[in-house]
Order: sequence, then C-alpha cells, then structure tokens
Amino acid sequence: MSSAITLLDGGMGQELIRRSQAEKPQPLWSLQVMMDEPDLVADVHRDFCLAGAKVICLNTYSVTRQRLTMGNDMPSLAALLALARKLARAGIAASGKPGIDVIASLPPLTASYLTESPLTAAQMTAEYEELIRLHMDHVDGFIAETIPTIAEAQAALVAAQRAGVRIHLGFTVLDDDGTHLRSGESLADALTAVLPLDPQAVVINCSVPEAIDQGMPILAGQAPVFGAYANGFHSITALKPGGTVDVLTSREDLTPDNYAARALAWLDQGATILGGCCEVGPRHIETLATGIRARGHALIGLQ
Repeated sequence: MSSAITLLDGGMGQELIRRSQAEKPQPLWSLQVMMDEPDLVADVHRDFCLAGAKVICLNTYSVTRQRLTMGNDMPSLAALLALARKLARAGIAASGKPGIDVIASLPPLTASYLTESPLTAAQMTAEYEELIRLHMDHVDGFIAETIPTIAEAQAALVAAQRAGVRIHLGFTVLDDDGTHLRSGESLADALTAVLPLDPQAVVINCSVPEAIDQGMPILAGQAPVFGAYANGFHSITALKPGGTVDVLTSREDLTPDNYAARALAWLDQGATILGGCCEVGPRHIETLATGIRARGHALIGLQ
C-alpha cells in the first residue's frame, strides 16, 4: 500500500565543514559560518531541496541561551534565529522547488548527548518556550531533536503546549543498545512518559543505523506517527560536552545506497518520517527519495 512519506533533509554541520574554508571548528562554529559565509548555509539548504527533501531544518541547532555563553560577541538569540530563517528561505527559493516546509530545531539546551542537564525542569521548559515563541509565526513546524533524556523531552513538550503548538520529538539512543536513550532510560518508558503530552510524531535521530534498527519495533508498537534519521559516525564516545564533532570519525560504509536501504527498511516497519543527520548529505537524501518513489510512495512535507 502506498503512503505519504515526510522526507527531511540531512546534516547541516558536516556539510558546512566540508564546504567552508574556515579554520578548525569551535563550539559555535556553525553559527560563525552562518555569519561569515551565509551563502554556504543557503547553498546546503538548496542542495537538500534539489535532492528531494520536503522539509528543511533551520541551522539553529546551536542557538540556545546556554550554548551562546560559549561564544564572544555573538548576535542576539532572536537575530540568529531570524538569520537562519532568511537563509533557509533563500535556499528554498534558489532550488525552485515548490512545497518545501521549514522546521525549527529545538536542540538539547546545554550540549549534545548530555545525560544530566544542569537546568531544572522549569528552566528547560522556559527556554524551550522562548525558542518556540520566537519562531512560531515564521516556520511550519518544530522538532525537538537529539533529546537524550525523558526530562528534557517532557520540558520541550510542556513548552509546546504552553505556546499552543504541537511539535515533533526526536530521541537519541545508545550506539550499542537502541532500546535505551543515551541516559540509560528505556525507549519504551520514554514513550509512555511523552505520548500523553501529544507530540506530533516521535522519531529516533542522531544515532547509528544499527541502534535505530533495534529501537524501531518499539516506536512501531507505541507511537502513532514515527520515523528516524540516523547519523554516519562510528560512535559519539569521543565527543565531550562543549566539544565539536570534528573529533568523531565518519563511516565509509554508509554510502548513499546503503543508507537508503536501511531507511527503506524502517519504512517497511511503518515509519512515515525519514531523513538524515550528521554525515548524511544531499546524495544520501537523493538516493533515499528515489527509493521511496520507486516503492510508489508520495513525498510530502510535515505531518
């Protein structure tokens, strides 16, 4: 039976690392590139649109009040969000592709894969609500992505309820056990905790494909709308809080054909939201789009 499949884009940061002439990445490197080489960001968005993505995620993964304290003389939170939206719209326009949605990232507030936040639940909720309210009149949707704990997921969803919107939710899971979040909490327990807060969909993201393979049956059994987008790293173990992903090594085996085959297997299990994370580029998304269409499915924007 044919379905409508939401196809997200791939990883922005790694594409910028490949394309930029800037020096070695630092914690707010992707934001510095956005200010110093804005055309690169627009070009990456354009190339993902040309590859077939129907949803473009803003380059705002590092734009949180906690993370901006790591930089010097950075523009305001609102100014950075506005610049990211401008560049996404420019990339979409340059592609000439119609029907592309823009989604805003609601990232981990302090650092990727951090399993114990220094923020209280109230602080996390307030920060997420601020991000949502700054974006809500200018984007087509939100995704709280790479969320490693139940507490941070709940904070994002409570913030969304307070702002009067629904959001997509992305959990990141252990590399060697996709049935558990990075925090060690079980994925099944996480779903039990968050589904009453009415996420628009639940996905697993920024995890190795093998871990997503393990977690997918749990999503299929509990989440009404679900999907996944994997990263292409060997492991995230070397990445320390506040560090940059240039310390991680990329997998040579995750070619566009191999990545598409894995993602299509998730589709066969009922996933209707697919895309890519770190190290998944436009060629991966193009190959995945071709595979989805070859199975008779339509590509759509946000569900």
